[in-house]
Amino acid sequence: MALVAASFGLATGKASITCFFKPQSSAVRLKPNSNEVSELGFVTSQLSGLKISHHQCASPHKLSSPIKLPIQPVALWWEAGKRFVKLRLSTKALKTIEKNGLDAVAKKAGIDLSKK
Repeated sequence: MALVAASFGLATGKASITCFFKPQSSAVRLKPNSNEVSELGFVTSQLSGLKISHHQCASPHKLSSPIKLPIQPVALWWEAGKRFVKLRLSTKALKTIEKNGLDAVAKKAGIDLSKK
């Protein structure tokens, strides 16, 4: 590690040394792209894209409690594949699937339902 030292307090006659450590690697960890699996994959809806969020307030004391999403694991019958498909869906996504069909919603979301 690179060590940088700075001296302060020259006006008072007492010199103090403060050390700052700089890591050797300058690699920055980036957030995952929208195409990749999110770190919070267990709390996202696979078809509608709902994600966990936090309460918004005007106070400088920010709340760290997340907003609970209505996401539940379900097994839906996929008629084209003649099998059940396990998904994590929000209630809004379930209503959309009932209205438009599983194939249409999965195609719009860009999800391939077939096993590989």
